[in-house]
Amino acid sequence: MDQATVLLVDDEQDLRDALMQGLELAGHQVAAFDRADGVMGVLNRDFYGVLVTDIRMPGVDGFALMRKAFDIDPAMPVVLITGHGDVPLAVEAMRAGAYDFLEKPFAVARLEAVIERALEKRRLVLENRALRERLSDHGVLEGRLVGRSPVMEKVRRQVMALAATDADVLLLGETGAGKEVVARALHEEGPRKDKPFVALNCGALPADIIESELFGHEKGAFTGASGQRIGKMEYAHGGTVFLDEIESMPLELQVKLLRVIETRSIERLGSNKPIVLDVRFIAATKEDLGKASAEGRFRQDLFYRLNVVTLELPPLRARREDIPLLFHYLAREARARYRREIPDLPPGYMAELMTREWAGNVRELRNVADRFVLGLEGMDDAVVPGSDNLFARVAEYEKSLIQAELKRQGGSVKATYEALGLSRKALYEKMRKYGLAREGGEEE
Repeated sequence: MDQATVLLVDDEQDLRDALMQGLELAGHQVAAFDRADGVMGVLNRDFYGVLVTDIRMPGVDGFALMRKAFDIDPAMPVVLITGHGDVPLAVEAMRAGAYDFLEKPFAVARLEAVIERALEKRRLVLENRALRERLSDHGVLEGRLVGRSPVMEKVRRQVMALAATDADVLLLGETGAGKEVVARALHEEGPRKDKPFVALNCGALPADIIESELFGHEKGAFTGASGQRIGKMEYAHGGTVFLDEIESMPLELQVKLLRVIETRSIERLGSNKPIVLDVRFIAATKEDLGKASAEGRFRQDLFYRLNVVTLELPPLRARREDIPLLFHYLAREARARYRREIPDLPPGYMAELMTREWAGNVRELRNVADRFVLGLEGMDDAVVPGSDNLFARVAEYEKSLIQAELKRQGGSVKATYEALGLSRKALYEKMRKYGLAREGGEEE
């Protein structure tokens, strides 16, 4: 993001010049105007800056200018300068959405502090919009498997390659990494999308009824079987069966599952008549099934049958650059569920999220996004000035990301700032800050 601009509007030349000089000395880029007319050509929805305007001016006054700015963008930060008699009007403007007001006379340092806070809020607004636009520009699969990291791009390529086939797939990933999301993507991006997707958690099915749940039963097959029951696998005919936590399936049932996968047929309990199945099997595990089979906790023959096509899902800590985009996506889902607006992100909050370990992966991030939208997360946990240890960790992580990307791009600054989603100026500033060199390679 380029340097912010302070739009300063005041018809008093001495005050305008003094404020402009003070703000420029503080490092701000300032565009000064003696009346409201010239400002409207500068303001737009993507404007990165803050509007500072006097209330009492000839022609269009500051209050009317503020309303025009809000017509362009209701989130535009507007700071009003008032005389003593204008305070009631300024209070009314605050109710109408002004960011703040200052009563004359005031120190330039006080205005600078207000501008800094307003610019931080504006930056967050624009970043959130960019994230929303990026999400809306994504195709169906990108909207389902969110992330711009190389590992997620690889997962999407694999899903697209496998979705159109009938190949059975084994998904390997930690708890909360999104195995069911990928399984549904494989189903819904393929020719079986109009048929049932049946998800079964092998660790949650009661042992005494698991066979009946999977294969169904005939009337009188066992005590209490008062009628015929269609099992989950038969119900999934034409579609997909997702076997989650397959490592938890009892060994004796693994034998029957292996036969079903190989023959694509089942027999209901209490019947000897085979029923042909047209289903695709997708299994998911958080364990190393090869190790489990070597230890006798999982059937080796079933492991070999499932291990033909394996898709490994990365943990969230291996794709930290996806956290901002993913958090915003999950917050939007939470907003729809709870009918609550998404609060403004506190300064430093996203950087703090990117330093967490995320043992629960995307599921844990979803819970955080839910709590944030509900107002239960973020306000007290935000990074505040003085948190030296945390800031040092965030800075070290940012430095390592830039260093790794520079190396990956062969020292090309242009390729690096494009890959990281930064402006050229922002990347150079960060490289100077961390003392990073290009290590060879061309700038452009």
